[in-house]
Amino acid sequence: MSDLAIMAQKLDAVDELARSRADFVLDSTSDGADDAAVVYLDGNSLGALPAVVPGRVEDVVRRQWGELRIRSWEESGWWTAPERIGDRIAPLVGAAPGQIVVGDSTSVNVFKALVGAVRMAGEGRDEIVVDATTFPTDGYIAESAARMTGCTLRPVAPAEVPGALGERTAAVLLNHVDYRTGRLHDLPGLTAAVHAAGAVAVWDLCHSAGALPVGLDEHGVDLAVGCTYKYLNGGPGSPAYLYVRRELQDRFDSPLPGWNSHAEPFGMRTGYEPAPGALRGRVGTPDILSMLALEAALEVWDGVRVEAVRAKSLALTDFFLECVAAYVPQGRVECVTPVAHEERGSQIALRCDDAGEVMKRLIERGVVGDFRAPDVLRFGFTPLYVGFADVERAARVLARTLA
Repeated sequence: MSDLAIMAQKLDAVDELARSRADFVLDSTSDGADDAAVVYLDGNSLGALPAVVPGRVEDVVRRQWGELRIRSWEESGWWTAPERIGDRIAPLVGAAPGQIVVGDSTSVNVFKALVGAVRMAGEGRDEIVVDATTFPTDGYIAESAARMTGCTLRPVAPAEVPGALGERTAAVLLNHVDYRTGRLHDLPGLTAAVHAAGAVAVWDLCHSAGALPVGLDEHGVDLAVGCTYKYLNGGPGSPAYLYVRRELQDRFDSPLPGWNSHAEPFGMRTGYEPAPGALRGRVGTPDILSMLALEAALEVWDGVRVEAVRAKSLALTDFFLECVAAYVPQGRVECVTPVAHEERGSQIALRCDDAGEVMKRLIERGVVGDFRAPDVLRFGFTPLYVGFADVERAARVLARTLA
């Protein structure tokens, strides 16, 4: 056994989050060359299945839907699920209750937030600044929102945002963590810069929520969106969420008003009057099956401190880089994720000439990450179920694959 393998065992033995691994359904053996546990390092795309979810979903389908039927909107709490589950997510992103509503996709919520931000910005502000390195969908929606609101779209690298702001800036859409490289952007500093320019800050938390502290309330973020199927383990296509800071809720004018966000949803009035608070972020009938699966999945966070998750995330990624340096032939890969902790999310991205084929072979050998064109191997580290022995084995298999 190598020194690094021995170190991994010691680190796992003192890991305060190691107990959380039992809360997930994970493979026991791989189908690849190694007769060992599959190392799942793709939780930054799709989180593993929490063990409590199948039984909960069966109850929702068989009893709540099958037996109670329409009564479940009240008796099973279906109607209040969007805000109730929002309040469960709130502590994970540093928000007080009553500011997050769950529903729709991340894309739809980005649209609501960005158009709502422009409307709040007021007269004379006709420019939307968007992260030039953003996930494509955010860029597409920002371009559409700009056309619909009569704004000019200005793509800017996050580090250059402060210098790009001015009297015309209405809203700024930024990613907390870059989806390709894992770079963590300066949410407190950039939010302060946006506010100093009199604009509205909108943050995409898809690659940070559940992996590190966000501090929405602490840093005065105006609007934020995020998915729930990555580090929050809500399942494929699980509903996203929208955060509206309490002080702005009475000014939030959603571009997608629906009967679910009406002050009197069952009044069936022809005129629209928005509900108070974050509820005005709702649109149509909630997707109950996936929403209640998400609610069950969030139970794995009971008793877990986000600060402990962040500490382990940094330790895992540090250890992975150490193992890669020791095992992988020099010059075969290049790390494009920042080394500095304050600039790193919870993933490591390695540039490799034949990355697509390499990832296929890694998966065959029981190490599951993902590939991002044109040349990036992406490994996500989910502290609730990834251990240090997983990390050491992943680096060892990567080295053998690249040999």
